[in-house]
Amino acid sequence: MITDLVANALTMIRNASLRGKETVNIPASSMLKEIIRIFKEENFIKDFRVLEDDRQGSIRVYLKYTKNDESAISHIKRISKPGLRIYKGKEEIPNALGGLGVTILTTSRGILTDKEAKAKGVGGEIICQIW
Repeated sequence: MITDLVANALTMIRNASLRGKETVNIPASSMLKEIIRIFKEENFIKDFRVLEDDRQGSIRVYLKYTKNDESAISHIKRISKPGLRIYKGKEEIPNALGGLGVTILTTSRGILTDKEAKAKGVGGEIICQIW
């Protein structure tokens, strides 16, 4: 049984991008749909599709590469874990790679990037960082 779906999905994406795969299927959840939506908005992936089935469903992620066949994702790091939750206030939200990456957090206003959370003046649980 998988206890941390987010960490599992991030690992699946990281491994697929390191292997040069075009797509990867991850288990679907509402939180993962929002995280993947942010990945697309921030141009870390080409696209994604939600695949429905009789059970949980899955998300097909279309990975993005540069002209030199390098992955658009160079690093994904899970920050808050089930055994150790990391919460930050609006002034304490960290920048990923000095602002070049994206920190994703869950707030009272939904799942937001670090820039969106600072603009809305909310803090929350730091889910992951990507660059």
